[in-house]
Amino acid sequence: MSRIVHVAVGVIVGKDGRILIAKRPEQAHQGGLWEFPGGKVEHQETLAAALKRELYEELAIRVVATEPLIQIRHDYGDKTVLLDVLKVTDFTGVPCGNEGQPIAWVEPQELHHYPFPAANRPIVTAIQLPSRFLITGEFSSLDDLVVRTESALQNGLRLVQLRLSAFNLLEQAAAAISELCQRYNAQLLINTSPELFAALQQKNIRAGLHLNASNLLACACRPVDVLTLLSASCHNETEIQHAQKIGVDFVCLSPVQKTRSHPEQAAMGWQEFARLVDRAVIPVFALGGLTDTDLSQAVENGAQGIASISAWWPAN
Repeated sequence: MSRIVHVAVGVIVGKDGRILIAKRPEQAHQGGLWEFPGGKVEHQETLAAALKRELYEELAIRVVATEPLIQIRHDYGDKTVLLDVLKVTDFTGVPCGNEGQPIAWVEPQELHHYPFPAANRPIVTAIQLPSRFLITGEFSSLDDLVVRTESALQNGLRLVQLRLSAFNLLEQAAAAISELCQRYNAQLLINTSPELFAALQQKNIRAGLHLNASNLLACACRPVDVLTLLSASCHNETEIQHAQKIGVDFVCLSPVQKTRSHPEQAAMGWQEFARLVDRAVIPVFALGGLTDTDLSQAVENGAQGIASISAWWPAN
C-alpha cells in the first residue's frame, strides 16, 4: 500500500473577492508555476492546525475562518498525495512572501491566465463555480422560459444548465438565455451533443457544454477547447472516471435521493455519494431530490454544491 502524503491547501479570499496565489521557487519541483499556499499535515496534526501553521510561516497571516472547498487525491504509485483544500474566508495580518516567494492577488475569472501545476487545476475550477447549479425545467413558450430563468437569476442563481426536450427551439432558446446570463454575470451550459453545440458556437452563442451520460461516454476526448466550460451527468464511478479521462471540468452525480421525475431510479444516498466523490479529482455537484436545506450536508460529504430543477425553477 502506498503511503499517503496529506497536504493542507488554502484558497485565501480577500475582502474584495480576489484570490491570493504564490509562485514556486525556480529551483523547486515544478518551479516557476503559481500555486495556492499550504504544506504537509504533520503526524497527529489536524488539517485546520496545519493550515494555520503553514500560512503563518509562508505569509505571516493568522487564519480566523475557513470552509471546505475540494479534496483531490493523486496516486503516484509509491505514494498518494491528498490535497485537502480549504477556503480561507477571514484572516488577520497583511500577507507577504515570508520565504521570499512572489505573491499576487488575482480576480477568480483571471486565474486561468496563470500557469499552475496540473493538480491545482481542479482547485481553479472549484473557485470559479458557485454552490448552486440550476437546471431549467418545463416551460410553455420561449418567452416563458426567459421569464422563469430571469426570476431564478434575480434570486441569485449564477450557474445555469439549459435543458430542452424540443430541440427545434434550441438555437432560439440558447441565444436568449445566453444573453440573459451575460446580463446577470452568470455562467450558462447547454445540455446537447458536441455536434449541435459546435453549430451554436458558430452562431456566436456564449456558453459551455453539458453532456448527458450517453453523450459523455460517446466522447473519446474533450469535445471543446479548454477555455469552454465542460460538465457532464454521471451516475456511477465508471462515468466519473471517463469524465475525468476526457477532461471534463466538473460533474453532477445523481440520484442522491429519490426524485419525482425518475421514481424508478434507486437513490445512492449520502454514504455512496461521499465514497464516489472521494475518488473524484474534479468538482462534483450533488443532484436528485435536493433543496437549499441539503446544501450544507452536500458540502460536508465533499460536494461543490447542489444541482436542482424543482428547488429553484419557478412554478406556474
